Amino acid sequence: MSTSYSTTLSKIDAKVNSIKKDKNDRATIDQVLDPRTLIVLHKLVQNDKIDQIYGCVSTGKEANVYLAEGRCKDFSTGEMIAEGEPNKEFAIKIFKTSILIFKDRERYVSGEFRFRSGHCKGNPRKMVKLWAEKEVRNLKRICMSGKIRAPWPYYLKNNVIAMEFIGHKGDAAPRLKDAVIGTEDPQEIVSLYAECVAMMRHLYQTCKLVHGDLSEYNLLYHDKQIWMIDVSQSVEHDHPMALDFLRRDCAVLNDFFRRNNVFVLTTLRLFNYVTDLTLEESRMDEVLGQLLQESSKGYTEEEIQQDKVFEQVYIPRSLQELSHVEIERQKKEGTENFYTQLTGLGGTMPEEDT
Repeated sequence: MSTSYSTTLSKIDAKVNSIKKDKNDRATIDQVLDPRTLIVLHKLVQNDKIDQIYGCVSTGKEANVYLAEGRCKDFSTGEMIAEGEPNKEFAIKIFKTSILIFKDRERYVSGEFRFRSGHCKGNPRKMVKLWAEKEVRNLKRICMSGKIRAPWPYYLKNNVIAMEFIGHKGDAAPRLKDAVIGTEDPQEIVSLYAECVAMMRHLYQTCKLVHGDLSEYNLLYHDKQIWMIDVSQSVEHDHPMALDFLRRDCAVLNDFFRRNNVFVLTTLRLFNYVTDLTLEESRMDEVLGQLLQESSKGYTEEEIQQDKVFEQVYIPRSLQELSHVEIERQKKEGTENFYTQLTGLGGTMPEEDT
């Protein structure tokens, strides 16, 4: 056998071995537990952050959630729970790395000031890591607002997040879609709708965020209260697509509660309530109560048609887009109130200097 032929064979063998090794490195269990992820989990246990990791409590298109427990009270300082107290429960959220679900997520990241330095959209693993980081940053902002119930994130590494467990003694809180509501109080579902509407406004006005995928699948029902989860796709309220995402959130939330026999606001009224800059926080509950009372009386055909138009109409994103010509045109079409509360101008614009 010639030397050149032997060298060629060795190169082929090396290439085959490298391919096999690469496949093993990317092999996954449950689409999330690849070798790199298992190393992160192992270090969590080694560093006394987590004592045990149990089975999967929730699966989704983007991530799986596992139940875990440990005696660590504070992940940043390593402070432990006092002896005699029960172990603390955690939810370990692991984003999937073996599927291409993130290829259409560019619109949720591009245009955000927080990621102005750029991001790697060509590398799926880096995109997943960015997605996990985005979820943690959004969760912390929501929790620190003190206005919305959401799980606090304790730890982030690559595609793994350790966060507060929403549930009791290993039983995870059900999604709003699966929750049994109103067995004791038929009005409970109405109260939950009002709570969700208030959460949307606080998210927009206080946290400066739009959820982007709000539905009965991304809300938990625990202790007769609503908890917000899955905020990795949430964008800041000045994102180029934020208002379109918000309008969709309003429509989806209304659709769920409407199917549960709640007299919901129109999509337009809900959108205006969430974005109204002139509404003081002290009057939020009062105004919402009035809106819900009006909605219980039903809507005219004109209001229904107006709502359908709103679902398709273009929403301006800055005052610069509201020229006098545009205002007059929309007044003739009867659509000028689609943006008056959003801009806080009450339907008037300052006169231009002549």
